[in-house]
Amino acid sequence: MITVWFNDLFWWFEDFCGIQTIPVKKDKLWTPDILVKESIKTEFGTKESPYVQLIWWEMSVSVDILALTTACKMDLYRFPFDTQICKITLHSAVHTKEELEINPISNNESLLLESKELFQAQGEWELLSIDISDYTTNLLWNSQDLLIYQITIKRRPLLYVMNIILPVFVFLVLDVMSFFIDASGTEKLSFKVTLLLSVSVLLLILNDTLPSTADKIPLIGIYCSVIFSLIGISILETILVNLLKAKGAEKRSVDTTAAITGQNDVEDLQSPPDSIRYQNGMQRSLCWTRVARIIDVTFLVLYIITIIVFLSVLERIWFPK
Repeated sequence: MITVWFNDLFWWFEDFCGIQTIPVKKDKLWTPDILVKESIKTEFGTKESPYVQLIWWEMSVSVDILALTTACKMDLYRFPFDTQICKITLHSAVHTKEELEINPISNNESLLLESKELFQAQGEWELLSIDISDYTTNLLWNSQDLLIYQITIKRRPLLYVMNIILPVFVFLVLDVMSFFIDASGTEKLSFKVTLLLSVSVLLLILNDTLPSTADKIPLIGIYCSVIFSLIGISILETILVNLLKAKGAEKRSVDTTAAITGQNDVEDLQSPPDSIRYQNGMQRSLCWTRVARIIDVTFLVLYIITIIVFLSVLERIWFPK
């Protein structure tokens, strides 16, 4: 942090022995008490220079290396596609506005350009803008001058998209495609349960990623929870369809056994009552199978419509225009 202030008690001519700057011990001079309002640990990583540079035309300069841990309230509703605004407020602890005015050295454009050059770490955040504003706070006994740096940063969402959002969506697509699997009900049910367990593991990872103090449930939590619920409802539908198919197959097996028994009793003549019973059994079996097929197709259509509507609404909220 570079602090510059004017002191008309120290000045000399520029051609005085060619001396333009003089280093002076900081404890020998008055220095402005500039504090960061949002700072939590001001001593951590701080290295103050013991000297102040006096420049011949009444200017004093202090250069300090300051690493701050600041408090910034974050809105995680659109996580991981969120943009956060944090503030750094500079103020004096004891001096009033009449005694000390705090003004920026550079403007917004130059400060943003310099900050982006220093902000080279390819971390989770991307620096968008830095806005400087001056504000005066009026207290009961005095008024103080505040210099506010409003920093706008945007999260890089690629890591969360690849690790959470995309896998959950793939599980949802696999669940839809499982309706077209030509396999027994037990295999299809096992496949769906495996998908449900996979989504539950991702929910546990998401729970460890997001803080528990959010005011609103993040959209990514709603996204994963709704897909988890949809796959759970799909499992219940699969169980119902398998039950209907099993009942139809059981009815067909019983009636077929009864018809074969009647044929064994009469070697040359087919028993008409047994034949009628067999046909009735086949019709009831086909009826249960037809009901199961209608329920399966109807649920699939409603399932796809629900997914499209949900993702469309979520997309509009997640990415507002």
